[in-house]
Amino acid sequence: MSLPPAKLSNGRSFFEGCAWFQGKGWRRQGREKTAAAMASRPVRFPEIDDELRKIINANMDEVPARKRAREAFKDIQLGIDHILFKTPCDGLKMEESYEVNSRGLEIFTKSWLPKSSSPKAMVCFCHGYGDTCTFFVEGIARKMASSGYGFFAMDYPGYGLSEGLHGYIPSFDRLVDDVIEHYSKVKEKPEFRTLPSFLFGESLGGAVALKVHLKQPNAWNGGILVAPMCKIADDMTPPWLVTQMLIGVANLLPKHKLVPQKDLAEAAFRDPKNRKLAAYNVIAYKDKPRLKTALEMLRTTQEIERRLEEVSLPLLILHGEADTVTDPSVSKALHEKACCSDKKLKLYKDAYHALLEGEPDEMIIQVFNDIISWLDERSRETNTC
Repeated sequence: MSLPPAKLSNGRSFFEGCAWFQGKGWRRQGREKTAAAMASRPVRFPEIDDELRKIINANMDEVPARKRAREAFKDIQLGIDHILFKTPCDGLKMEESYEVNSRGLEIFTKSWLPKSSSPKAMVCFCHGYGDTCTFFVEGIARKMASSGYGFFAMDYPGYGLSEGLHGYIPSFDRLVDDVIEHYSKVKEKPEFRTLPSFLFGESLGGAVALKVHLKQPNAWNGGILVAPMCKIADDMTPPWLVTQMLIGVANLLPKHKLVPQKDLAEAAFRDPKNRKLAAYNVIAYKDKPRLKTALEMLRTTQEIERRLEEVSLPLLILHGEADTVTDPSVSKALHEKACCSDKKLKLYKDAYHALLEGEPDEMIIQVFNDIISWLDERSRETNTC
């Protein structure tokens, strides 16, 4: 599940609650003290003991604390009452690993494959802001692998179980290069080399997937974008002076955190039961966005907005019509401007941002069916050629 610190609709600020992006300077900070207090409250699980509570309330800036939290909660997470975890995994082969990349960073990766047959294609996942390829992604991966696909995922540096300061993106381009490096290695393995390959990006992961494609225009057979954060609406672009202020402050204090944002689970999850379960994503980054991260996200979405016409791979774009975290109109713009002829936009009435995690069960099933149907058709076409 992705909960980006972004609200790209109705003239709201790019970063929820962030004074810089509403052109009002620092004046709103006083009014946001209440929100800050709410955001800093430790997560409460009435059924866990004091030892587990200490683990999840610990400072998770560095990866060892995140690894402890994930290990302590792994079984609890997979046992929650959510439709994603009701897909049987007996017929699946799962593998976790840590790999040191070319920049010397230890990256957490995971794969899910059908056990008794060769996969129809490779699906390479890009997670959203603050998220991880564990927890909800585990359920998404089970569904995809049980439908015959090889599903591959990684935590970006600074997120989940990968090395790096939590929630810190010093360079979006380097992050994209890290993603390309890992998935290129996977695609080069003999057992996968001849398979069609698809990118799958959720929210901010949609921006990552599009950047991967723009850097590798001929390397992929298609892309699936769920509620993608791929451009900023015209009426929400920060004024030039505000952007320059952010750049100046970020250069001085790149790791410093911005003013508070509210808990976006309320905005992203439509189903009340599933909204409560979002708290179990214990290693997600839920704090205030860091200055450099905010700047890199802004720059990236501005770049993608300028380059929508260059998007040339087959596309399936899915968005909830009631999404207030990322604006459905930007998905419409991508669908309209992308130069590919094979492109499809699916808008879901009344649905919120977290289409695969936060909707009622029947909507989650419908979205999955749409994704798998699209993949089946393109995988058959590619394998026939």
